[in-house]
Amino acid sequence: MQANKIPASAAMLVKNSERYLPEVLAALSAFDEVLLLDNGSTDSTLEIAQQFENVRIHTHEFTGFGPMKNLAASLAKHHWIFSIDSDEVPDAELIESIREAVAHNDPQTVYSLSRLNHYNGRLIKGCGWYPDVLPRLYQRNYVSFSNRRVHEALSIGPQFNIRSLKGILKHYSFQNAEGLIQKMQQYTTLYAEENRFKKTASPLKALLHGGTSFLKNYLLKKGILYGYDGLIISAANAQGSYYKYVKLYEHNRNVSVALIITTYNRPDALALVLKSALAQTRLPQEIIIADDGSDRRTTEVIGKFAQASPVPVKHTWQQDKGFRAAQSRNRAIAAASSDYLIIIDGDMILDPSFIADHIAIARKGRLIQGSRVLITQNRTHDILNDRELLLPKLSFGAHGIDKRFAALRLPKLAKFIGKRGNQKHKGIKSCNMGFFRDDALAVNGFNNEFVGWGREDSEFIARCYHNGMKRHNLKFAGIAYHLWHNEADRAALPANDALLKATLEEKKIRCEHGVDEFLEHPDKPDESDNK
Repeated sequence: MQANKIPASAAMLVKNSERYLPEVLAALSAFDEVLLLDNGSTDSTLEIAQQFENVRIHTHEFTGFGPMKNLAASLAKHHWIFSIDSDEVPDAELIESIREAVAHNDPQTVYSLSRLNHYNGRLIKGCGWYPDVLPRLYQRNYVSFSNRRVHEALSIGPQFNIRSLKGILKHYSFQNAEGLIQKMQQYTTLYAEENRFKKTASPLKALLHGGTSFLKNYLLKKGILYGYDGLIISAANAQGSYYKYVKLYEHNRNVSVALIITTYNRPDALALVLKSALAQTRLPQEIIIADDGSDRRTTEVIGKFAQASPVPVKHTWQQDKGFRAAQSRNRAIAAASSDYLIIIDGDMILDPSFIADHIAIARKGRLIQGSRVLITQNRTHDILNDRELLLPKLSFGAHGIDKRFAALRLPKLAKFIGKRGNQKHKGIKSCNMGFFRDDALAVNGFNNEFVGWGREDSEFIARCYHNGMKRHNLKFAGIAYHLWHNEADRAALPANDALLKATLEEKKIRCEHGVDEFLEHPDKPDESDNK
């Protein structure tokens, strides 16, 4: 390192940054290293950078602002990182203030600076652009950026001190309206992609946010004092608020759904369930029958249904070696290509709004636990003998049902009484359950070690909880009518309880034997089949 150089790295993301880069790099000449991470420049950015002796260049495809800034910091020579953009110029006082801070070498301190934003060369202290104080100097072994693709920020814990640097950072924010629009398009798209299925949006919400943003920036934030420049900036900010929610709304609308139906040698009930699946107001993109070893009667029912179904039908099957619902569900999850999965039992007749109700409250990181309406033994006998789907008669006022209030559909109320954040295991039943496929893959799906009835769904949910998922109980919506059947053999409960207990005590997130065993070949035979 040359004498008088600041023993720190200035880390910068660049792409087609030729306009201001010479001035920026000249201002950073006091740094021992300037680390440029380029993500696809096609102008003279790299040629300009090569003219400065303290500049090192790396290239990487764009993965989001947060991840890219962390990557740039990891590639840097020094532990002290000064994060700077390619259109920001530090003045001499700021450079000397950085030199003093690095010399002090307190890793528990993060340093902030004051940034002055310009539009078309004009300093703007309105439109929400001022004051603009940002933490930018930090020790990479202790602090890093969040992994958000847009609106990234340093993650600073309460144990850190935040001190201000002297001097200013001149920011050539935008040269003209075209730059404002391009940045708005990029940021709103990234926002929609990052928050897809995580946040709600609607056209009305977009309008409200856009209108509020304009009034706030133009009037309350004094944009009106800057004439046409203030009007243009305030309008662009409002468009950004509007389009990020419009794009998110459209992203969320395009969720694909797989209906997974578990079954075992009950073809008469399965036929009615499949019929109810095609009577939905919102059809799934695929129907997958998770078969735990049924005989040819079930195969015949599925074959006839698949020929007439407008929805693609998949049949995953495994040998009959006793109750192995966990493994059969994993085969179906592996075979699914949809974003969102709804699991039901093969004796659950669905209300026409069942799938639509699930989707209305589906979110990434949310487990939807639906309820069921129990059909009495005599009523089940009548339904199966009738061979008709009698949904108009399966309702709140129908005879032959238990838990009558579970058949009452009030969709608007259902969104608000779901006990968000409930982390209990009580009432967990995979006969009516929904979650995003990515969330299931994150915990490796169900545990294939569960053999025999009981607890495989509770153990799966326990690992989902440990991974941060929240439970939402679907009440007064997502109605499914459960046909009567004999109680399952519970001889395996002690062994399955032990597996659940181990997961809870060890706070396991992933199981060793799960869905990953079938991701490449959902229909692969059991290893024991060839022994």
